Amino acid sequence: MVEGESGILAHSPPWNMPRYMSSQRKLIWPNGATAHMYSAEEANRLRGPQHEAAWCDELTSWGDLETWDMLLFGLRIGQCPQVLVTTTSKIGHKLLKTIIKDPYTIITHGHTFENASNLHPQFIEHIRKKYEGTRLGRQELEGKYIDEGIGVLWSEEMFQYLDKAPAGLDKIIVSVDPAITSTAEGAETGLVVVGKDSQDNGYVLADHSGHYSPSGWAQKAIDLYKLYRANYIVAETNNGGDMVISTIKNVDPGVKTKKVVATRGKRTRAEPVSMLYEQGRVWHIGKFPKLEEQQVDFNPEDGESPDRVDALVWGMTELIINPNEVKIRYL
Repeated sequence: MVEGESGILAHSPPWNMPRYMSSQRKLIWPNGATAHMYSAEEANRLRGPQHEAAWCDELTSWGDLETWDMLLFGLRIGQCPQVLVTTTSKIGHKLLKTIIKDPYTIITHGHTFENASNLHPQFIEHIRKKYEGTRLGRQELEGKYIDEGIGVLWSEEMFQYLDKAPAGLDKIIVSVDPAITSTAEGAETGLVVVGKDSQDNGYVLADHSGHYSPSGWAQKAIDLYKLYRANYIVAETNNGGDMVISTIKNVDPGVKTKKVVATRGKRTRAEPVSMLYEQGRVWHIGKFPKLEEQQVDFNPEDGESPDRVDALVWGMTELIINPNEVKIRYL
């Protein structure tokens, strides 16, 4: 806000350049006007000071929302106390929703592409391809507030169906999300076959998720690997570690496998795959009622871990989202 490329110091004219006193957290303009700086993580610093105006940046990223309340208590002097909020939207953000609904709030939007002349062309091309036409794109690129289906990533309208997959898919993998137990009361083992074409469109070819013993899901994954002539089997190993790959190798040592480990949250992993659906880049080869029901019901914030969705996300991430992120090491 102060020192950045688009900050106050970079864009103040010479005749009105403020003096920046970083150690004291303040700016002083030639006419005596003073701005004090606060961290959104230190709400208590706003207890006591009073102001005529405030600028709050990236409100939806604030960790301590009490800071907003403390700010408003001190925004009480001058002829017209007011606050400017500049922020990227966030789906279902309660405080932002409250501010938007306030009758005194005036809302303006700015589209990322309106600033294209100041951004690298490759960046524009990349984000246009990846995000345009998606909910995240409307939020991040268009600056719009979205309050639909808080937390939900899929809707029934996103599903597209084909009777059969196109000939000559570029790559096919079998994706496995092993269950901790094989009991009927426990979670299922996610077992999904996915493929992609030369245009990076995705295809869900099969869903054989279910309750299996370790050797049972390993054998089923190998059968699907051979049936679909897959490039390899990808298996999530957070729960079973190297034992997951060993289980597959014990059944058939010649099968190509890759292990993946979850290092990011469920929303972070699933959201890019959801966006592929929003952009019309994923087709289901036939209907998969149980998988599609899990997709529509999946809310990353509720703590549940849907097995079929996890397998789908791992598969599509390997195929399309991060195909070159890590060099594949066949074990």
